[in-house]
Amino acid sequence: MPDVKLAVVYYSSTGTNYQLARWAEEGGKAAGADVSVYKVEELMPETVINGNTAMKAHAEATKNIPVVTPDDIVAADAIIFSTPTRFGNIASQIKQFLDTTGGIWFHGKTVNKVVSAMTSAQNSHGGQEATILNLYTTMYHWGAIVVAPGYTDQALFAAGGNPYGTSVSVDQNNKIRDNESDIRAAVIHQAKRVVTVAQWVKNGLQG
Repeated sequence: MPDVKLAVVYYSSTGTNYQLARWAEEGGKAAGADVSVYKVEELMPETVINGNTAMKAHAEATKNIPVVTPDDIVAADAIIFSTPTRFGNIASQIKQFLDTTGGIWFHGKTVNKVVSAMTSAQNSHGGQEATILNLYTTMYHWGAIVVAPGYTDQALFAAGGNPYGTSVSVDQNNKIRDNESDIRAAVIHQAKRVVTVAQWVKNGLQG
């Protein structure tokens, strides 16, 4: 059977969710998927980005990452989103992109996409679960198949035990507070699980 096409779509202002996206890419490739990593369009003014050392450095480091389009969603069998928490909700940059998918949704091109999500916040109870659940609400409207990690691997417990999707907390210097090897293992497991389910769906639809 053809490889699953996995799109990893992220927003990151200083690099945390970019790192999660790269680990998801690693896990997806390990599971045999054809993986593409995309960022969403930045909405913050350049003056704000240039005035923040961490933001400016991250923007420069990721300038060659392609910006996702609705066509990239259509082409994918599975999508993993990664977004920072904004008051218990997804970042406006992710929301703005999702709002552009009305056309493909209207034509049924989001149906049966296998999706999952990850997030980050400064505090361990900073709205991570709510953020992922809010994103999944849009996925239900898409007619997508939400594949959360649940408690399907011991790696999830070491990484904080969020059953909705891998989540991390970061310090004031934008460094992940948690053990990075634990987080990486959880993200890789989540990505492998998404690819596995997407392959089942793909096989079933083509069978």
